[in-house]
Amino acid sequence: MAPRRHADLQLLPAPARRSVRARPQAAPVSGSSTGRIVEAIVSAIVERRLMPGTKLAEAQLGEIFDVSRTVVRQALNQLSRDRLVTLEPARGAFVARPSIDEARQVFEARQMIEASVVRELCTRISAAQLAELRAHLRDERAAVARTDVSGRTRLLADFHVVLARLLGNEVLAQLLADLLSRSSLISLMYQSAHSAEHSQAEHVAIVDALERRDARAAARLMVQHLHSVEHNLRLDPRSTDLATALRR
Repeated sequence: MAPRRHADLQLLPAPARRSVRARPQAAPVSGSSTGRIVEAIVSAIVERRLMPGTKLAEAQLGEIFDVSRTVVRQALNQLSRDRLVTLEPARGAFVARPSIDEARQVFEARQMIEASVVRELCTRISAAQLAELRAHLRDERAAVARTDVSGRTRLLADFHVVLARLLGNEVLAQLLADLLSRSSLISLMYQSAHSAEHSQAEHVAIVDALERRDARAAARLMVQHLHSVEHNLRLDPRSTDLATALRR
């Protein structure tokens, strides 16, 4: 069932994270308060605690974070530039509702970028970096096993940013983090059937290929992984024809 247009605002504290933080903190527009609001909203989106279409009331956000409406507006403007929030005249701010075309474009961009990331990693990844990835995989597996939905969602998304950060390119890592936030909204909108267990197993296969320094296999596995996630989204437009919609 499609998410409600006006859902209740849910900005709960994000769970504790590992010392190596995968998702780079969004750069605040002005001051730490703005950055704190941006980070909290992004975390809630990635961990699927904020649904597409949720109204982000300025007054409520001000109360939650104990800041002025000016600071709240700065945060919402930044999130709007990142395409995570939609600002509607006379109506306010809402968590974005990605279109089908946007969803396809996001996954196409991810395939191109992430295949290149793993190909490059194969040429330079160190034993210590492989150990870091293996530790991340263990955390993923543990979160999946204990059905920690928000934890596993965060870890499964962070895996892709960790790969980019291992290249030492923070700009690339931030770009991927932004795409992953948009992917999280897309998954919420279009109800992915791709299981957490399946994603975790595919991550293991990618790391195995990195350890073998098999660039071709790593890139192929990454593209297959992203294609599988996209394939399990319901991106086929529903019929708008009345007779077709009502015929059984």
